[in-house]
Amino acid sequence: MEDDEKTPLVGEIEEVDASPVEEEGTSEREKRVRTKVPEAEIHLYRQGKGPVAVFKSALGGWEQDQLEIREDILEKYGMKSVFAFNPTAGGRGVPVRFNPRNGRSILTYRDGAVVYLDGEPKDSLVKPVTRILVGVALITFMITLVSRDTPNWLKKLNFSGVNFPPWILACVVIVFTRMRKRTRDFLKKRGW
Repeated sequence: MEDDEKTPLVGEIEEVDASPVEEEGTSEREKRVRTKVPEAEIHLYRQGKGPVAVFKSALGGWEQDQLEIREDILEKYGMKSVFAFNPTAGGRGVPVRFNPRNGRSILTYRDGAVVYLDGEPKDSLVKPVTRILVGVALITFMITLVSRDTPNWLKKLNFSGVNFPPWILACVVIVFTRMRKRTRDFLKKRGW
């Protein structure tokens, strides 16, 4: 085989001429191993629209045939889940499952595969909080319009000398419970 016909493959040993070392009239040849990391091409859609990103992702795992779903796709592109996708039919397939320990896909892929994924974006934290605040404010406004005089039970609600309106207390409780649900695994992700 001639040198121009050689194309390095996975694990192929390639001989490269090094600068000749003059030892008793002989020259040494340097040997290197060149490996190719298996990759898959990802076409990522967001709720059926796109593609929003086309990129190559290195395959990982013991056999180097699994996609890095959690770190490379979900966290990087702000998705909460991804699904198999058929762009010609425009429909989602089954969800792409991944191992919760290492974040790699359970299904295996071959080197050079083209994978179409449709992602569901993460929910915004601002949207539900503003809905709750607007709802509580509207209900409070409606109660003050209907009742002309402040009820006695509202006047008696007094914490440590500070008069707290109940709508503020209700708002704090609702926001706290929503934040707790959304950030339940926040500290676990940070190693706490």
